[in-house]
Amino acid sequence: MIKFLESTVAAYSFSREPKEVKVIRTDNREIITKIPAPGTSEILEKLDKYESRSMHGQLPIIWDKAIDYNVFDHLGNKWIDFTSMIFVANVGHGNKHVISKVEEVLKKPLTGCYAYPNKTRSDYLERLVRFAGPNFQKAFLLSAGTETTEAAFKLMKMNGQKIGKKKNVVIAGSGNWHGRTLAAQMLSDNVNQKRWTNHDQNDIVHIPFPYPWVLNGKSAIEFLRESLKVMEERGIYLREDVCGVMLETFQGWGAIFYPREYIQELRRICDKNNILLCFDEMQSGFGRTGKNFGYEHYGVVADLICCGKGMGGGFPISGVVGRSQIMDLPETGNMSSTHSGHPVMCAAGLGVLDELENRNLVKESERKGQILHSKIKEINSKFPKAISGTYGEGLIASIVFHTEENKLQSFRKVSILAEMCMQRGLLVVHTGRESIKIGPPLTITDEALIEGIAIISESIQEVYNDFWS
Repeated sequence: MIKFLESTVAAYSFSREPKEVKVIRTDNREIITKIPAPGTSEILEKLDKYESRSMHGQLPIIWDKAIDYNVFDHLGNKWIDFTSMIFVANVGHGNKHVISKVEEVLKKPLTGCYAYPNKTRSDYLERLVRFAGPNFQKAFLLSAGTETTEAAFKLMKMNGQKIGKKKNVVIAGSGNWHGRTLAAQMLSDNVNQKRWTNHDQNDIVHIPFPYPWVLNGKSAIEFLRESLKVMEERGIYLREDVCGVMLETFQGWGAIFYPREYIQELRRICDKNNILLCFDEMQSGFGRTGKNFGYEHYGVVADLICCGKGMGGGFPISGVVGRSQIMDLPETGNMSSTHSGHPVMCAAGLGVLDELENRNLVKESERKGQILHSKIKEINSKFPKAISGTYGEGLIASIVFHTEENKLQSFRKVSILAEMCMQRGLLVVHTGRESIKIGPPLTITDEALIEGIAIISESIQEVYNDFWS
């Protein structure tokens, strides 16, 4: 049994001390050393010394290589990966086809070309826009997800200014997360994390997220209308002042989707008031939810989508996709980037689209998602005193645990759960709060998926016996 020390100090710190654990050998995982493996601490100490601490805090595993749905450390321990490198490796780690497409460009060689034209970029943009769907005609490529948030923010404001001088306000979802650059940080509403901006945010308004437990008998549409009424009572009006709405497709920490009718009503309001509706598809795009893009679950049309992560299969590429009249608002040269449309990254993007389409991975995500969600619902039924609910679509899911009076203690318990899964040969997403998230590569086998879920159940059983009995 794990002994948990009652403490109110900051977040849980994963132990770096190698610990004897059960030897595991299956087709899908292999734990053959102490965990963390000997030598892990030395590498982490070097990172402590030379790297900003903002990059730290993850599970203490030294990633040596990653293949398909497995991650290996420097001593050959092998984990089932339910993180997909945080929803990046949708087509599997080290995808051979993606690598072959990259090698074609490197062999030319062409390692970059600024904004000068290249065929790989033109081929990729055509495929990307086609993959996004008939409502979209153009895209702007970048390197990181937070850059796409900045670009979308600019496009929404430019479109609003075209309509009227005052139409400058962007509505964002409370609790949503859009990145760490200036506009992205302001659109997120974590007060502590955005304090550095020193911005009064008169041009950004946050409306509350319609969690199932806060609706209090109201319909989702009533909840939305009341939220917008509060905004108007502050003197901010939809038609005159608001130019755009930016939403994460689902609430990131818990993979919690908006009620379908909420988004459909929001779409009607946007249409009525000349407001652009943008979805941040960073975690939900490229087949992750059983659709090409997660917002499709709502049955609405988006004006803009911001995408990245799974877009490049491990290579850094991101993009904003939208209608021509919006995407062409900036004049020539007014929204460019040194590495926009980088030929190597576009080649990786082409490889990802090939794999999604040729291996039918979007449909596979939907099918495997049914297995995943049925299994975690069984876990919920088994541990009702520990678990408050399970959420998600396709191959993105969360298990949300009850919080106690001491919320920090509750968060730490779930961190210990993630650590126990690691010791058993499974990597889950450690959110740092009352949830774990699950998002394996879309290429995972049914057998490995079910094996990984069983590990979560075993680990909850032990934590439950220790903490929630």
